[in-house]
Amino acid sequence: MSNKNHLFKIAVAGTGYVGLVAGVCFAEVGHHVTCVDIDKNKVELMKSGVSPIYEADLEELMQKNYAAGRLEYTSDYKSAYREADAIFIGVGTPEQPDGSSNLSYIAKVARQIAETIEKDCLVVVKSTVPVGTNDKVEQFIHDFLPRDGGKPTGNGNGVGEDIRVEVASNPEFLAQGTAVRDTLQAARIVIGTESKWAENILMKIYEPFNIPVVSVKRRSAEMIKYASNDFLALKISYMNDIANLCELVEADIQDVSRGMSFDERIGSKFLNAGIGYGGSCFPKDTKALEYLARQNGYELKTVKAAIDVNTSQKTILFKKASKRLITFNGLKVAVLGLTFKPGTDDLREAASLENIPLLLNQGAEIHAFDPVGKSNFSKEYPEGRNGKGSIKYVESIREALEGANVCFVFTEWGEIKEIQPEVYKTLMRIPLVYDGRNLYGVQDMKEAGVEYYSIGR
Repeated sequence: MSNKNHLFKIAVAGTGYVGLVAGVCFAEVGHHVTCVDIDKNKVELMKSGVSPIYEADLEELMQKNYAAGRLEYTSDYKSAYREADAIFIGVGTPEQPDGSSNLSYIAKVARQIAETIEKDCLVVVKSTVPVGTNDKVEQFIHDFLPRDGGKPTGNGNGVGEDIRVEVASNPEFLAQGTAVRDTLQAARIVIGTESKWAENILMKIYEPFNIPVVSVKRRSAEMIKYASNDFLALKISYMNDIANLCELVEADIQDVSRGMSFDERIGSKFLNAGIGYGGSCFPKDTKALEYLARQNGYELKTVKAAIDVNTSQKTILFKKASKRLITFNGLKVAVLGLTFKPGTDDLREAASLENIPLLLNQGAEIHAFDPVGKSNFSKEYPEGRNGKGSIKYVESIREALEGANVCFVFTEWGEIKEIQPEVYKTLMRIPLVYDGRNLYGVQDMKEAGVEYYSIGR
């Protein structure tokens, strides 16, 4: 550890959204960071200054800190972990069919750490993990430390049995599309530790960020992550549920949410109705917490309801359109937006992945536009024939709309928001629009001669 400004030598395992953003931001505040990934091609890509994920400001900071010598990338985990003061684990914990988290990647890194470290080291889990996982990770590391007669002996490089390894929890609260800002300008940093030694190290690591730190026990830190994400998911599903009722009683959900937003107890964020939440966090975290509750003999009714509402909400536009049209067979269907939200190329749990297969199954001829998501989506659905229907990825909104029989809006990208109602009327063969993000005024679309369906209005 460097004495200058308490700067540390940090290794980060995993270069996805969590690991790469964390590593780059640690380097940005002055720490020396080595990012580790098993994919050698990905490592070389990052060394060249190219980010493997689409994220605002990330490439610029990668290039800046790599040039300054504060940021390195490697596939050689041994060299990265051997002399690290702290090792942050940011690998994936994907959802399994039963809703539980797959912890195999965490376990693999934990074993590598145990078999590699040569001095006292704090291991920090940033990945989202079920409550109690960090206890198991610490035990797992101690189980695999080299031993002689039942006692840790280190790794044959002069490290004795007094080597100290502890595990801390440090959940992330970043949002895709604003991940760098969410890390460098976070509302709070949550750390979960079981000793003053571990707490002091993390406090010093985060000191240059100048952000309030909430220091709690490990299990509380793990629960804070799930409770926070699931609360936001609850707000979204609640508003979608209210939106569906608004349609039935002829109220306007946007008027309702505006009226609610002035109440400080409610707040103004996450009150927009639409076609549900997606991404890498909310769907996985709600299911994981609901699974954890079931495993402990408890039914988490509110979270279960949020999951059920979200599942139904994703295809609500398709259901509406199916009532209006006899069939989608042979129709040109414009799809605007493929990613689960703007500002990212991530498709995980995106509404497009639920609706496009339904459209293809009915023989739709889809023309899809997304400013950054086309490449990823084409891996799942290659351009051309897909079952009964077909899909073509277009470079402009105009190309998607021209001659279309119906249009679906799935993502609120800026360029889609900016479309004037008259454009739909002028370009489409039938100006029939199903808007899953409530981007346009109902009256504006009506006056332009567009048959317009949205959520809760």
